[in-house]
Amino acid sequence: MSSPPAHNDHDHLTHSSRVSEPFTKMVIGIALFFTICVIAVTGYTASGWELDDAIYMVIITVFGVGYGEVRPIQSPGLRALTIMVIIAGYGAVIYTVGGFMQMLIDGELKKALGARRMAREIDRLQGHVIICGIGRVGTILARELHRSGKPFVVVDRDELRLQAAADHGYLIVHGDATEEDILNQAGIDHASMLATVLSDDAKNVFVTITARAMNPRLTIIARGENPRTERKLLGCGANQVVLPSAIGAQKVAQLIIRPSAESLLAQLTTQSDMNEDLQQLGLQFYELSVPENSPLVEQPLRDMEIRGNHSVVVVAVRDIDGHTTLQPDPTFTIRAGTTIIVLGHKNDIPKMAGKLAVKSQKMTYRGVQID
Repeated sequence: MSSPPAHNDHDHLTHSSRVSEPFTKMVIGIALFFTICVIAVTGYTASGWELDDAIYMVIITVFGVGYGEVRPIQSPGLRALTIMVIIAGYGAVIYTVGGFMQMLIDGELKKALGARRMAREIDRLQGHVIICGIGRVGTILARELHRSGKPFVVVDRDELRLQAAADHGYLIVHGDATEEDILNQAGIDHASMLATVLSDDAKNVFVTITARAMNPRLTIIARGENPRTERKLLGCGANQVVLPSAIGAQKVAQLIIRPSAESLLAQLTTQSDMNEDLQQLGLQFYELSVPENSPLVEQPLRDMEIRGNHSVVVVAVRDIDGHTTLQPDPTFTIRAGTTIIVLGHKNDIPKMAGKLAVKSQKMTYRGVQID
């Protein structure tokens, strides 16, 4: 699958120039103002004025206070200098203030227009995923969903994290995911799934309760740091609970207990050279999900055997709880919701998908594109 689209260098430079233009105007205006003041003070002092009288005259002239002349201005040269100070000083001040106002207006307009555009795009979504929290786990989740082309909306309270997400082209909503109004903005009524991956278990519980009350049909996947939180999350309405620490421990255990099989699977699914070789042979890794109404439910794995021009190898089976069995026995009983990971030819996969009564979807397994 393709990685997230990179920012075009020309667009980035254009955007940067638009952002810095008002600031540049302010710097230029301030520099002009001080230059004019220095020239004017120098001109008055050259005509015999005291330095403090010259500075005072320049200030009241530029800002139009109207206190009157410090000394009589009778010579044509001083009159010309005073006219220059009035015109050029006013121009520099207006130019500086204009740059400042442009910076404020542009920022507010961009923020308002961006929020309206974001809201319209979210309203058009159907069956999308809501990611609550764009921290370490949420960032990885958002990146994988973006790569797979699955629409999603990110909800978080941290403006810096949201800005980084927006820079990647993600749809964002700023606010607390435990609040109904924020979840409404994220389109919870027409979303298909919600993943609450906040680092605080208590907040994940509150998000789960709120989301389940707002959309009973929603599939909720919750993150839990403490294993004792799993039962609470399930009781509050979560469909599945993911324990990152437990998953990490299981991974380490697999590497210790079955290093050969696990390493082989990792090599087959992560090495780009091997993946290209498999694709040239017409082979790919696929994930096939077993629906509840499949005729193969409660049947042994050997019943999935395909009689075709090419063989299909069952590499692993993943249960609903996320447990993966490598090189499963042919007598392994197929359960509803089980995911079967196979290596096969493109022409044979539709036959296997037909036996499962489910259409094979494009997805990723360990970074390998699945058509």
